[in-house]
Amino acid sequence: MTTLDDLEPPWGDPPPDATGLMTTVYRLRRKPIRDFEVEDLRVLLGQRVSVEVLVPLALPLLEADPMAEGRYYPGDLLSAILVVRAPYWREHPDHLARLREVIRVARETGDVTPLRDQLDGFPREN
Repeated sequence: MTTLDDLEPPWGDPPPDATGLMTTVYRLRRKPIRDFEVEDLRVLLGQRVSVEVLVPLALPLLEADPMAEGRYYPGDLLSAILVVRAPYWREHPDHLARLREVIRVARETGDVTPLRDQLDGFPREN
């Protein structure tokens, strides 16, 4: 039952003034990784948390379904992974190649209108 807190320095408890989102992030860091769902990956990647661990978990899901959906809309996991910054992709060209293929398939098979700006600006430098 490995968690992100097991793989990386633990964060402890959220601060008392933490937002609901941050409380969720802290909770997910203690959830067994094997139990992660699309929504969990969407939340964490969208906050750029544990990218090194989570991108390799998200890629197979996106390869199976580029428009994989968490809580909000078809493609929200793809939207979340697109906020991962350019240095990660430069360090992991194999992951970048896989993601570029996911993007190609998404453009051919899904309605990527909500993602258009992100897709056009990928990968992000900041």
